[in-house]
Amino acid sequence: MEYIKKLYDLRTDHDYSQQHIATILKTTQQQYSKYEKGIQELPIRHLITLSKLYNVSTDYILGLDTAPNRKENSAHITVNQRDKNNNFFR
Repeated sequence: MEYIKKLYDLRTDHDYSQQHIATILKTTQQQYSKYEKGIQELPIRHLITLSKLYNVSTDYILGLDTAPNRKENSAHITVNQRDKNNNFFR
């Protein structure tokens, strides 16, 4: 689980304590410690919060991307008129 190391590295790179991160995530320091140790899986809602806090992509935290910086509006979905007319969004 590569994300375990990323959680620790991102936190220490920003000089945050586990307690500080736990407060942001509205959990306990003990619970957050379990995420960093891999004892318990990190909930998606926490992954999203940490991504925003550190300004990195969720893929970076998960080890799926080597570039740490989030790309604003990088996931554009384009829909042409034909798709709309064919009830694509119903």
